[in-house]
Order: sequence, then C-alpha cells, then structure tokens
Amino acid sequence: MKLGEIVLSVAGRDAGKYYAVVEIVDENHVKIADGDLRRIKTAKLKKIKHIKTSGETLDKIAEKLENGLQVFDSELKSAIRIYNENNKK
Repeated sequence: MKLGEIVLSVAGRDAGKYYAVVEIVDENHVKIADGDLRRIKTAKLKKIKHIKTSGETLDKIAEKLENGLQVFDSELKSAIRIYNENNKK
C-alpha cells in the first residue's frame, strides 16, 4: 500500500466505491478519501483487509502527498472520476 494508490472498498457502508490512499497510519490501517463525500481533511480510517488495491496510483496526487504539499479535494475527485471513466467495463 502506498500514498495515492487507488483502492476499492470491499466492506462497510462504502463497499463498491473507489478511493485513494491519503495517509498510511500503520501496517493495518490507512486513511482513504475520494474528494467528494469523503474529503481529505476527514479521511476515513480503514483496515487494509477491508480494501482491495487496484494496482494503480494517481501519480500527481502521490507526488504531492509524499512531498507534504496540499492536495485539494477537487483534484482528488477529478482524478478518481477519470479513473472510473477509463475503467468501466
């Protein structure tokens, strides 16, 4: 699991939604956000076993998070929306 990685929630009320990892808390927990209903400031604490990684990373978001720069909710929301549009089956 790494910053900016796109994950799918597989458990809980938010099951089936895509999020991005915005903080790694410890080896069992991460904080996830989508920039829309779940903002970066109030990122959801989620157990790693309750999410499934997509194997893809939002490079611009990851770079900003790693360098301690501010990521806006609108940037994150847009990036996840584009990811969803490109990966519809």
